[in-house]
Amino acid sequence: MCGIAGILSTDPKNVSRQRLQKMTDSLHHRGPEGDGFWLNHEGTAGLGHRRLSIIDLSEAAAQPMHYLDRYTITYNGEIFNYIEIKDDLVKKGFTFTSHCDTEVVLAAYACYGRECLQYFDGMFAFAIWDNKENNLFCARDRFGEKPFYYYYSHSQNQFVFASEMKALWAAGIHKKIDSEMLLNYLTLGWVQNPVNKQQTFFEDIICLPPSHYLLYKLQHDNNPYFEVRSYWDIDKETQIADCTGDAIKQQFQTLFTTSVKRRLRSDVAIGSSLSGGLDSSAIVAVMNSLLEGSKSQKTFSAIFPGFERDESKHIQLVVDQFKIDNYTVTPTADDFINDFEKLIWHQEEPFQSSSIFAQYKVYELAKQKGVTVILDGQGADETMAGYTKYYHWYWQEIIANHKWKEAKREMRFARQHGQKINWSWKNYVAAFSPQLAANEIQRRSFKQQATHPDITIDFFTHNYNKSKIYKPAVTKLNDILYYNTMHIGLEELLRYADRNSMAHSREVRLPFLSHELVQFVFSLPSSCKIFNGYTKQLLRISMESFLPASIVWRKDKVGFEPPQKQWMQDAKVEEYIFESRKKLVKAGILKPEVLQQAVRHQSAHEAGNFDWRYLCAAQCL
Repeated sequence: MCGIAGILSTDPKNVSRQRLQKMTDSLHHRGPEGDGFWLNHEGTAGLGHRRLSIIDLSEAAAQPMHYLDRYTITYNGEIFNYIEIKDDLVKKGFTFTSHCDTEVVLAAYACYGRECLQYFDGMFAFAIWDNKENNLFCARDRFGEKPFYYYYSHSQNQFVFASEMKALWAAGIHKKIDSEMLLNYLTLGWVQNPVNKQQTFFEDIICLPPSHYLLYKLQHDNNPYFEVRSYWDIDKETQIADCTGDAIKQQFQTLFTTSVKRRLRSDVAIGSSLSGGLDSSAIVAVMNSLLEGSKSQKTFSAIFPGFERDESKHIQLVVDQFKIDNYTVTPTADDFINDFEKLIWHQEEPFQSSSIFAQYKVYELAKQKGVTVILDGQGADETMAGYTKYYHWYWQEIIANHKWKEAKREMRFARQHGQKINWSWKNYVAAFSPQLAANEIQRRSFKQQATHPDITIDFFTHNYNKSKIYKPAVTKLNDILYYNTMHIGLEELLRYADRNSMAHSREVRLPFLSHELVQFVFSLPSSCKIFNGYTKQLLRISMESFLPASIVWRKDKVGFEPPQKQWMQDAKVEEYIFESRKKLVKAGILKPEVLQQAVRHQSAHEAGNFDWRYLCAAQCL
């Protein structure tokens, strides 16, 4: 796990070791164990790297790394199936001088070209310079676990890229907030643009989308060839006809176990997060079976004694089941105040709630206990329908297929489980007119923006862009799962996890995001995901022989939530919020009247969490 940076320009004055050094210095937290630099003979291409050693701790694995006197790479991430790929490449005649996955990426590119991406099970962002073709091949993993940002200016004759935006700013790229994105965040809470995944919160800084590659070829006429293309997508249409019996469960268990096993490959200490929910508990259970008592697991949790959504008792059930070493942290309002500016600096863009701070402290705890690699459960909710919001999409699918009895049965079970889901005649209309429903949801978003009580008219009128508001037509559960996995939702969570873990020089690995596992889950009927009123049905039945029943069949969904409402009542936090409001008023974003209003104390996942957004947004200006 590392930090990467690079500069390309036909004008050597733009490409220097000093400029690369500034970029990698800003990424020191991503790789505190060393740095490396490389410039080509012509001075038109330069690569920089910060190293966090995970696999092959020797100097043979240092970067930028060269291969066959032709290719040079700067690489961030892990290819978890690198051993299997390496074995195949050795059979084809390729040789290796290290034991790391970086050299495997280079050899795979030398062998397969851009098709090498189809072979990788991993999280990655890398750039490979081809000295023969005079081009740079960059790629990002399928779901966006690892970041890749770039700036391109034809007039300035430069292409600059890095793991984080702060490295681009260190290279002299201007920092200016994107007001369209800011308006959508303040009014709707959106931290991504679902229409254009390349857009960031800062003008002219572009995000390479997940499952995309970029090819940049220097030309002598200063008119470079530039190509960005998708290399992979989920097939959400082709489905297995039947998911009854044990075969589906066994296949899921095999794929999930393989994913966890590959993500245990490490030459440094490894542990896992444990929230008390099903996802993290499932990872702990599989890790326990794979380790077979060879070593005691270390797990890390955020707990909030006395808070109604504290998960301590569920965490303890898993600890007792597997006799693991569990370490806990209890973040406070004072901790939040002390660390907030640092957290914003690492995240770079605004975020949804204080849950991100709780995660930040969990990864800090792992560092304090000497664990470098942490397995975590992100991705399961988006791919396997883990949120309660997915119930009504599933019911609408059943009704559209005229399975009225099945729909009534599912609604009854969900309500018996304590789920309070708004359901009315409008949902029946949506079942048979999905595009009409999508248009109505979009209309509500437009209205929500236009009627926001605190936004100034000038800021709204100058930055309102109706084309950036998009809601998909949902005909089946897989449609909304695909949207949240590949368009908006999951990548947001992955950004939080990457920046929070890297802030403490930790590596986070996500077993639920093996692309083979995800594609398998999408191939299953919706009833494998929601059944008898339970979400994530397949994961539950796959884990019922490994975990306590009170974990497997939990009916309450707690979204890793700290006591944000209590924190917002703290006098220091309230003062912080008022100062943030003042900054936004001075910038012409909020109306002056907002300074006369009391702070709205709201929970982490409560709708209309405006004061939290003001707090974040003001720090990003």
